[in-house]
Amino acid sequence: MAFSIEVEEWVGSAWHRFITRRASPEFPEARVDLVDMQRSLSILFRALGGASGVTVEAAAARELMVRRSLLQQVAGTCRQLPVAWCDDDNLRLPQSLAVYPDVELNRELYRWLALLAAESGTMRHWARDNQRWTQALLARYPVLKRRYMRLVEAHLLLRPDPQQLPADEAALERALCQALREPGSVERFPRCERAPWPLPLWLYPAQQLAQPQAQNLGEDGEGALQAPNEASRSVRKRATRVEENTGKGGLLLFRLENLFSWSEHVELDRCGDDSEDLDAARVAEDLDEIALSRQRMRKGGGLKLDLDLPPPDADDLPLGEGIKLPEWDYRKQALQEGFVNLQMMLPRGAEAAPLPLRLSPLARRLRRQFESLRTDRQWLRGQPQGSELDLKAWLDFHVERQHGQCAERGLFMEQRQNQRDLACLLLADLSMSTDAHLNDEHRVIEVITDSLLLFGEALSAAGDDFALYGFSSLRRQQVRMQALKTFGERYDDRVRGKIQAIRPGYYTRMGASIRQATRLLGGCKQRRKLLLLVTDGKPNDLDLYEGRYGVEDTRQAVLEARAQGLVPFCITIDREAGDYLPYMFGANGFTLIRQPEQLPFRLPQLYRQLTKS
Repeated sequence: MAFSIEVEEWVGSAWHRFITRRASPEFPEARVDLVDMQRSLSILFRALGGASGVTVEAAAARELMVRRSLLQQVAGTCRQLPVAWCDDDNLRLPQSLAVYPDVELNRELYRWLALLAAESGTMRHWARDNQRWTQALLARYPVLKRRYMRLVEAHLLLRPDPQQLPADEAALERALCQALREPGSVERFPRCERAPWPLPLWLYPAQQLAQPQAQNLGEDGEGALQAPNEASRSVRKRATRVEENTGKGGLLLFRLENLFSWSEHVELDRCGDDSEDLDAARVAEDLDEIALSRQRMRKGGGLKLDLDLPPPDADDLPLGEGIKLPEWDYRKQALQEGFVNLQMMLPRGAEAAPLPLRLSPLARRLRRQFESLRTDRQWLRGQPQGSELDLKAWLDFHVERQHGQCAERGLFMEQRQNQRDLACLLLADLSMSTDAHLNDEHRVIEVITDSLLLFGEALSAAGDDFALYGFSSLRRQQVRMQALKTFGERYDDRVRGKIQAIRPGYYTRMGASIRQATRLLGGCKQRRKLLLLVTDGKPNDLDLYEGRYGVEDTRQAVLEARAQGLVPFCITIDREAGDYLPYMFGANGFTLIRQPEQLPFRLPQLYRQLTKS
């Protein structure tokens, strides 16, 4: 019996693979993955005028009501097809392309979509706008016409035959083929109940939340179409709003012994289940559509608990009034004055504590290395007098004398004390993501704590003036900045105790924290000023501070710091940092620590390299 079941499963699996392969319109042997071209496509998109803050990511397949063949209906395929789209924040390209039987053609299609997206704007009519963008792109870069026609001719061979379609679909198909061959030549498109077979050379409207994909081509009077990390992590899912079933209708039958707690029947707006679902990420990845429920209650209709902030007697200690700071809105291209409220705080329960014994050996070694910076001496060349002869200056003098050009110059070298005229402020990300585990032994917050302790030991040995701060946020009204060590404050057990008392906070509103750090560093009298940011992820918050908005504001804050003569530098442990940090801090303004557990040792060494004379 067991053997027959196994044979039946094997036959069913083999049949499924066979029928799916036969029904697929793609060419798997020529497949090209987006992850292999993502960086080059980003460069190409920006080089032709695309917005720098727009990220190139993978798009989920879109459900289109296309006419499927009998084989495709039997196999259950082609219900969802990959298409490209672009909005103000993202350029979404198919996760992989196997449209053509030639690998190079699929690569060229990726490049064409990036070029078309750089030329595109607000979409009002799918077909007419794509024609207009294509026409403008080919007019600006005539060299692309040959490549474009090669893609078009190869694609037309793969499209459905109009003679085998109903009259309305055939008329639309002929119009689209004409628009592909001669962009701008078709102004009116026939109406059709079914969507045409996808056009991989065109951009589609940005997906809208909780709305089905339009099947027609749109009309001018409908207004602008608006949009709502391995590769699967960056795929955007479609979401729909569903009504919450309160269970007030019908008859509920249960046994009293199954009533574990009265709290199960209290109408609370719970954000999530108390139990941890280890397979939640895998299940979400397999879903094509995610249902979102937002329960709305009448005033006084139930209990409402706000668990965002801890009670005052358990929260950190505020220092003075809040500080109003601006924030950059890239959509308006302007600073919004007084938009963010930043509160300086002290960690609650911080008591003077010595350096942990486990860090003592490494701390002693770092102190010995950095103490040498106090007595570091440098040679000054071209001096009129000194302890040694400057051989290079003497050779230059000898050559000039041979040619009759004898200029007065110093011929000696003198060794003098090196003055380290610099100040450093280290800003540590204390968001809730730092509560994650790196391995079975360490959490991110523990590694950051050790890094701050050893950084303080090293810089106090070097004699440099430095300050230590942590930050997290909860919307723009609650940007929290922990003062661990201020400029001029002595690094002692009281500071060590504050560092060991830090704990994970909330979210990562980087822009406001960088602006406040810039203000603090601006008050220092030192000539060189270094602003270090230690983080484990991308800027984000619960409100609009997400995606491109947060990246643009952080970049603007970094530019403001540079304009005041500061040197901002970011140290991150996020492996995806290469997708956004070059835009925010510049190609040479950040470094990635691939083994986060080495951060406590690497951080002082990076500081030493950055402050070399």
